[in-house]
Amino acid sequence: MDHKDEQNNEIEALDSIYCGEMEIVTAEPLHVFIIPVKSDNYDDDQEAGLLARLKFEYTPTYPEEIPNISLDSSENLEELQEQELLDHLEQQAQENIGMVMIFTLVSAAQEWLNTVNDELCRQQVEREELRVKQEEEAERKRFEGTRVTVESFLAWKKAFDLEMGYCRDKDKDEKNKKLTGKELFLCDKSLNQSDLKFLEEGGDSVKVDESLFDEDLDELDLGEENED
Repeated sequence: MDHKDEQNNEIEALDSIYCGEMEIVTAEPLHVFIIPVKSDNYDDDQEAGLLARLKFEYTPTYPEEIPNISLDSSENLEELQEQELLDHLEQQAQENIGMVMIFTLVSAAQEWLNTVNDELCRQQVEREELRVKQEEEAERKRFEGTRVTVESFLAWKKAFDLEMGYCRDKDKDEKNKKLTGKELFLCDKSLNQSDLKFLEEGGDSVKVDESLFDEDLDELDLGEENED
């Protein structure tokens, strides 16, 4: 069987295996086709998992030499990971020279995607656990406050005693301070108002009840000068 027949037979087998998924780009002069490969958890709607659309191109002497392998597109793969996948498939192809190998390469690609995806999921779980741990630690510190050591307590007590001493001295000074009569008058407006009220009620003169002094005047000893 010549190379062309081997290639045609493999295309028919692949078409039956990947029915509806494999896309034949061209059949002449040599077959060029695309087969999508997905990780087990791939979900297009939820943007989960990995996808690699592998593009194969037969060479004139395939399978006596490896086919041309490239990536038509990918999902959730970084550029470095894409190159790692292609390098992995080329190594697998070299190990299978002389045999039709597309199915083997697709299977190797899917296994590689699952391995990488599992690692990405593990890293994601670790990041989430770390985030939760950090939030819990921050919440715990918020409730616990600053941990007290002997040094921090002594420093706090010294500052507290200084502050309390200052407050006591200030209160003592305020209590010992006495206001002058003028200061009392200026501060207490009721004194001013009572004086004004007294003047308004009394007018310009002050009336004195002389009868209150009659008895006292009679008893007073005015001396000899008053008798003359």
